[in-house]
Parts: sequence; C-alpha cells; structure tokens
Amino acid sequence: MPKLYLVPNSINETSAISGIDKVNYSEIKDVRVFFVEEPKSARRLLKSLNAQFPFGECRFFDLNEHSNPKQIQEYAKILKEEDCAIISEAGCPCVADPGADLVFLAHQDQIEVIPLVGPSSILLALMASGLNGQNFAFYGYLPKDRQERSQKIKMLEDRSLKEKQAQLFMETPYRNQSLLEDILAAAQDKTLLCIACDITGPHQIIKTMSIKEWKKHPLNIDKKPALFLLQKI
Repeated sequence: MPKLYLVPNSINETSAISGIDKVNYSEIKDVRVFFVEEPKSARRLLKSLNAQFPFGECRFFDLNEHSNPKQIQEYAKILKEEDCAIISEAGCPCVADPGADLVFLAHQDQIEVIPLVGPSSILLALMASGLNGQNFAFYGYLPKDRQERSQKIKMLEDRSLKEKQAQLFMETPYRNQSLLEDILAAAQDKTLLCIACDITGPHQIIKTMSIKEWKKHPLNIDKKPALFLLQKI
C-alpha cells in the first residue's frame, strides 16, 4: 500500500541542513510525486538534501489555499498509485498550512500517513514564550477590519483568563506592525504578550512582556514574519 509522507520545510531560508533533515531525506529519497504549497521552496528543500535530486522524474502538484475540492479529490486518486509527499512552504504541512483535506482523504482510503519531524513556528514560539504550554489555542489570522480585529483581541484576552489558556495568532508580514498597534491599544496593561519574530532566522526576536512594558519599548516588526501569543493573568 502506498504511503503519504508529510515533510516539514525550513522556516527560514538561511537555516542550515540538520541531522533531522537528513533522516527525513532517507524516508523520501524514492518519492517522485509531491503536493506542494509553493514549488520553488519545495525544490529548494529537495536540492539542499540532494544536489542531484532527479527532478526530471518528479511530478509536482500545487496544494495551497487556491486548491479546490475537485482538485483535491483528483490528488487523492494519485495517492493510491505510489508513495507521495506533501511539502509545506515553511514549517509543518497541515499545521496553519494547507494539506489537511488531502490527509483526511488518505485516511479514508486506508493509506498510511507518515509525519516527519521538523520545525513548527507555532510550537517553537510557544516553547520560548513562557506562557501556558499545557493549555493553548491557535486562531490563525484575525479579522482584517480593525474594529473587528480589536474586538477579537479583547475576546481572546478574556478567554485566556477564563480558560487559563495561551492564545496564539498570526498575520501576514506586511500587516504585522498594524496588528501590533491594535494589540497594544485593545489589550489591558497587565496582559502578557509574546512576539516571536523571524524564528530560526538571523534576526530572531522572541520576547514576552506585559502590554504596559511593550508600550514603553515598542518593536518594529514591519514586513517580518511573526507570531503573537497573548495571555491575561
């Protein structure tokens, strides 16, 4: 029976190849069908693991936010033919990234799903935050409308206190500074905020402070990848 491998990609392009990456490559060295969020980053990963990777023998299929249910149903048919792999643009497939729908169909067809070890910006940020790693929730992207976003921030703040739960969320890099401004305006002074910026990159910043302290020491994260973790205490 064919297998479906879930292959993490490096979070930062400057990250060095690790022993984990080499172990992963031993698992997928014979795979020739890849469902990828972004072909360029997938090819870069495979080439970094093997400079002579036989791309001419491979088939790459886009699997991203634009993939529709009909496409994914067609992809599921391919899973029955031979070993395949899903490669995220960065981090782990299916975790704040596309891929879960195809994995679900693989389970329905009794295809073995094999997750490989690799970096997850969500877990790395949570590990380093000092906030509650025993009880947390990831919300993805908050509303684009600033009024709705401020209301959502207050709701997450209240829920964090009620559930004793760290609240994680993110934004596209070019809107990060605007989101940070809204967090500082909406949240209460004693609420804790962790900003995890450029994780594993050369300019990594992971810092947890109260909203009051963040207001005194503002941070410029414009156009930089970041995760936000909020917990009211």
